[in-house]
Amino acid sequence: MNDILKLLEQNSRYTARDLASMLGMEEAAVEAAIAKYEEDKVILGYQALIDWDRAGEEFVTALIEVKVTPQLGDGFDRIAERIYQYDEVESVYLMSGAFDLSVIISGKTLKEVAQFVARRLSTIEGVTSTATHFILKKYKEKHCLFRKQEEQKERTLFV
Repeated sequence: MNDILKLLEQNSRYTARDLASMLGMEEAAVEAAIAKYEEDKVILGYQALIDWDRAGEEFVTALIEVKVTPQLGDGFDRIAERIYQYDEVESVYLMSGAFDLSVIISGKTLKEVAQFVARRLSTIEGVTSTATHFILKKYKEKHCLFRKQEEQKERTLFV
């Protein structure tokens, strides 16, 4: 059944009929498996991966390294939960290495992201330091390549 999950992760628009055909299964069995995955919260949702640059929308994305003091009994969980409540936050990961949490946020401008870090993130009790890295260009995300737009060839018209 993990084959269903792998295919849906590649393309969440596959229908049960598509998946059944690809996997040599009955469509009803695929539908039942997907319903069970959704009920068990194995499948958390379905999303489209958008190249916002091509769509003409300007966003600033930042990866923020966060060092925290773990909380007695809760470790890093309580602070992580506090951070992921903010709408700006896209992802929060517990990390090994030089910092504790990796937080990915988006905003309309550099200033908006900087203000989020200064006013909200760094003021959370238990957060001891942050380091913000702005993402300048996406090349690949979730197995999808971001390709540069085809440059138009210059045409010269002789009169």
